Amino acid sequence: MAQVITIHLEQLRFFAFHGLYAEERTTGNAFEMNLSVSFQKGDAVITKLEDTLNYAAIYGIVNHEMQRPRELLETFLTELAATLKERFPGITRLKMSLYKLTVPIEGFAGKVGVELERKFEQ
Repeated sequence: MAQVITIHLEQLRFFAFHGLYAEERTTGNAFEMNLSVSFQKGDAVITKLEDTLNYAAIYGIVNHEMQRPRELLETFLTELAATLKERFPGITRLKMSLYKLTVPIEGFAGKVGVELERKFEQ
């Protein structure tokens, strides 16, 4: 019987230059990301890093991709999902949310975000 294991990276903070407006691409913004990555594993106890998903490597990919500005958060998440699946083919499910913490809308208080969830056939 297979077990599903999910790795969570929560409340990751970045400063990046994503945005549709020229000001966002010039001054940058603070972002927060949550990421859950699932894979199937047999009943064996996991005792080696190569038997799981390396969350440090996942973070490194996210950090690298955050430095490549996109106009839309949807574009960022879609491209990140493809990159993670390519690097870790055993991924069966990805759930990610990305929040822009300062929004260039007059009078707006809060944050805006986009969530992407993908399930992959094995």
